[in-house]
Amino acid sequence: MDVEARGKRVDGCAQGAQEGRAPPGRHGADRERGRALAARLRVTIPGDPEPSEAEWNALGQALWRGDALADAVIAWMREQGREKAWPLMERGLAEGPESLPPEAQALRAFLIAHQVAPDWVDWARVKRGAQVMQGTGEHGMMVLRDAGLMAGYQAAAINQTLLKTGALERGAHRRIAETATWWLACTEEDGLKPGREGHRLTLHVRLMHALVRDQLSRAPSWDADWLGLPINQVDMQATYLAFSVVHLLGLRLTGMLFAQEDADAVMHLWRVMGWLVGVEDGLMCDDEATGRVLMYRNLITQAPPDETSALLGRALMNEPLSRRYPWASGLRGRIDRERHLSLVRWFLGPEGMRNLGLPDRAPWYPLMLLAPTAAGSVALRTLPWMEGPWRAVARKQQQRYYAGLGVREPQAPWSGSDKPAAG
Repeated sequence: MDVEARGKRVDGCAQGAQEGRAPPGRHGADRERGRALAARLRVTIPGDPEPSEAEWNALGQALWRGDALADAVIAWMREQGREKAWPLMERGLAEGPESLPPEAQALRAFLIAHQVAPDWVDWARVKRGAQVMQGTGEHGMMVLRDAGLMAGYQAAAINQTLLKTGALERGAHRRIAETATWWLACTEEDGLKPGREGHRLTLHVRLMHALVRDQLSRAPSWDADWLGLPINQVDMQATYLAFSVVHLLGLRLTGMLFAQEDADAVMHLWRVMGWLVGVEDGLMCDDEATGRVLMYRNLITQAPPDETSALLGRALMNEPLSRRYPWASGLRGRIDRERHLSLVRWFLGPEGMRNLGLPDRAPWYPLMLLAPTAAGSVALRTLPWMEGPWRAVARKQQQRYYAGLGVREPQAPWSGSDKPAAG
């Protein structure tokens, strides 16, 4: 279906006021294909995860919703001029709302709203969730990349935001490095508390999302009748679930065993991140079982894979070739590319590889690790005194993985640059 057939574009931020109209055309564009893509997730869910008619319609309307608090900051920045407003934004994020002049009211309100956490936040559970993530080591970061980010490229409508913000031109390597910067900050113990780096970076990402949403919604090439609002609530929920539900499931599929209490602590950690990044609380949850239902429902709303899935998939496939290695860079880059392809094949099967334009591979790497990873998980649960020393080793693995990427402060780890294409 071409752009003209999808209907007229809705100009500007008026898209945010479109709730109550028919959902965008992408909503459930191929529901049966969505169910097929979610089949592996479906078998992990007891009972019937299908949404009711009211729940289905609510997801369709959420495609028209953005993030009012952050969008107000971008409207203020546009009025003030970026040259004046941008340094104030950076100052406010670094020094807090008390550092801002009275005319920066929208930015002050945004920052004040996140100085005190909601009543549902349990910081002890958040800390435990961060510890669990630290203990997944380098393997945890590889699984997040392949089960979360790579697999997510099958959602063709989300890809439009990435492509129109220059994701291919910026390079998959830079995108992975920025995401790793942010992820490590969020998974520090107490990293999401006010004043900590994970808190600051997440609010920074949120404002970058709002800037992208504002600029893309004004671009002549943005087809709102088909896509809805750029970086809408459904797509933000998908990303939150990729970092929580999908990551946990991918780790389980590669042999890691988690106490349910620990898995739910991870869910709580990412719910706090979701609150900070602007996901509506009704689209989040505190337990893994409910999260799988939310992920299933999100998946069946998504537009099926298309040529953009292959464009982004092949770019991410070659990302290891750009990493920094202390020795034998060319060889190690090719080995890491094969490891990642093997993981993707394990998670997505041959159809997923075709959807992403990737060469098929045997899932040798996860099969090789399955037994020792499971044995290690059992040992850690049987001998709890080992957990602290192992977590220190695993965190160093993650930091070495991060160091090999080459890093900078993230702009918007799942939505692209702060300088999207104009059209």
